[in-house]
Amino acid sequence: MTKADSYRVVGNRMCLDLANLPYLPGDPEKHAESWSGLVDFLAEKGIVSKARAEELQDLPKTDPRSALNLLRLTERLGEGIRFAALAILRGSRVHHEWVEPINQILQVTEGHDELQWDGTAWHMGFAGKHEGLEWLLAALARSAAELISKGARSGLRQCANPNCQLLFCDDSRTHRRRWCSMALCGNRSKVAAFARRHGRRGEQARAQHA
Repeated sequence: MTKADSYRVVGNRMCLDLANLPYLPGDPEKHAESWSGLVDFLAEKGIVSKARAEELQDLPKTDPRSALNLLRLTERLGEGIRFAALAILRGSRVHHEWVEPINQILQVTEGHDELQWDGTAWHMGFAGKHEGLEWLLAALARSAAELISKGARSGLRQCANPNCQLLFCDDSRTHRRRWCSMALCGNRSKVAAFARRHGRRGEQARAQHA
């Protein structure tokens, strides 16, 4: 698994996977790349079908204003989730401005879950009453609302690697998970610790023979 892949899978919560993206979808300097990445992300999370994702990829050409507005809203949502999560980790208060984009999306995306046929199988999908694109973020907003409402009881963690900023919820049996991924930061930490131990032993051996 590459580092880029890890941003999308380590969070154990849909909202944290969004907050962990290496750049937020609303980055205006990466507009085209951001839109394509956002649509791919929504498809990977099962929010939209592959067929719907293919349709959405062309939206910046057919309706650039709607695409840009959704990117900006997604950016605000991702930032709000990350700021709120870090506040929870510090035991600080979650500010209203971080929650506002979550509530905004929940308000305009009133709808219901239903079984939907994607051409090969049934899956759970969300049917929004609002005709705009905000409904695409409804599942992410609900995930964020559940996380924030649970606060410290959510099992929220940040990778123990000081050079890593990835957030995740610890769903492990022992609740002692420390790393975003053992294949990434966990193994790197073990290798570094091994090198330090053997480095000290080498220095001690050289000192004894000096």
